[in-house]
Amino acid sequence: MIQSDSGFIAAIDLGTSKITGVVGRRNENNVISVLACETIPSDQCIRRGLVYNIEETGAKVRKLINLLENKLGRKIGKVYVPIAGQSLRSVDFRERMQLSPSGIVTTEIIAQLHKEAEKYHPEMAGRYAIADVEYFLDGKPEKNPVGITCSIIEANYKMIVGRPNIIANIQKSIRDRAQVNIAGYAVGALASAAIALNEEEKELGCAFIDFGGGTTTLSIYKGGVLRRMVVIPFGGRAITKDICELNFIESDAEQYKIKFGKAHDNQDNLLSSPFFSKPDIDLVELNKVIRMRLDEIVANVKEQIVLSGYDGQLGAGIVMTGGASQLKNLDIYLTEKLKMPVRQASAKKSFVNNFPELASDPSLTCALGLLLFGTEDCEKKPVAQTTGEETLQEEREFSKNASNPKQKGDKKKTDKNKEVKKRADSFFSRMGDILGEMFSEDENN
Repeated sequence: MIQSDSGFIAAIDLGTSKITGVVGRRNENNVISVLACETIPSDQCIRRGLVYNIEETGAKVRKLINLLENKLGRKIGKVYVPIAGQSLRSVDFRERMQLSPSGIVTTEIIAQLHKEAEKYHPEMAGRYAIADVEYFLDGKPEKNPVGITCSIIEANYKMIVGRPNIIANIQKSIRDRAQVNIAGYAVGALASAAIALNEEEKELGCAFIDFGGGTTTLSIYKGGVLRRMVVIPFGGRAITKDICELNFIESDAEQYKIKFGKAHDNQDNLLSSPFFSKPDIDLVELNKVIRMRLDEIVANVKEQIVLSGYDGQLGAGIVMTGGASQLKNLDIYLTEKLKMPVRQASAKKSFVNNFPELASDPSLTCALGLLLFGTEDCEKKPVAQTTGEETLQEEREFSKNASNPKQKGDKKKTDKNKEVKKRADSFFSRMGDILGEMFSEDENN
């Protein structure tokens, strides 16, 4: 947990419409102080939550990192990244343990059950998170089992699984191309729920809908536990594409959707609508196209709520977030279609103590939620200057000694060489005297 002024947590949200980078610190109460936030368009390098163009994504992430570093005045060494994509879904995994008669559930038993859950690897899929767990003691649900006696304990884990290669392109674009390490991953929908939902909403039951650019993720909570998660492969970008069929280029279609589009007709400000000053735009036709796509998305949402088995039991109704949730009158439309109250959510103010405009932006829910999952310091620490000076001095000394090895340190060796030379000179001097006498004697004879 990064609490001091010496580090921070950094996250990059790879969205279909935009890539968002956020840097912040989190204190011991899980309250975030945002240090920097930047956003750049994805330009279709991300599709339905997955990296599509590795090179372009890497270049954009590198640009985003540079923008954040300029604001921080510090370097970012690693980032947290969300896992998304239409293949993500929830599955159940059950693990049970037989205890001795009237055995007591301990923290060690809970840890052993969790360890077994971590070993689970579904066939033809990757496991990306253990989202929640529900315990049963002798068949009865129990939220806090430690210290309670039972004969059999069963843990029902809710796993998030998906295609096995989801993170491959993320690593290639961020780690290999942008040259930034990945500190960790978190399922995007879980990060959004962690920072946007109240405990009361999870307990009463709610359908948490994250309307993204490429996908719409539905997470159903009841009894404080995630019950079902599924990704619908349509989002705000699909609506924009539909509007393009009215003979608009995509950039104009997106602007018309944001400024003039409505999910539900009402009579407020009808006469002052900007459409009346734009005769080339058909207000009725535009909103008809928008609602046709919404009808398809919401029909899928309704079906998944029924399949979850919790239809009619979601006391907190619908909680929506994500960039595409900002479509005008979407709350009225959903209330009418799903017969439940609707609340638009973003990061809870109790989690972010500064920049209220960021906390209130539904498009930043996932990015800010990632900061709650971060545990590592993401700051790239500079190499200490003294260490560099010492290394340089060592290199100079090595170079000096290599070019003239007699200059340093082998004084004993040098003295020894002198002594050997002195003895050799003395030996040859004596030998010369002896030989000289012998030759002198020969000559005399």
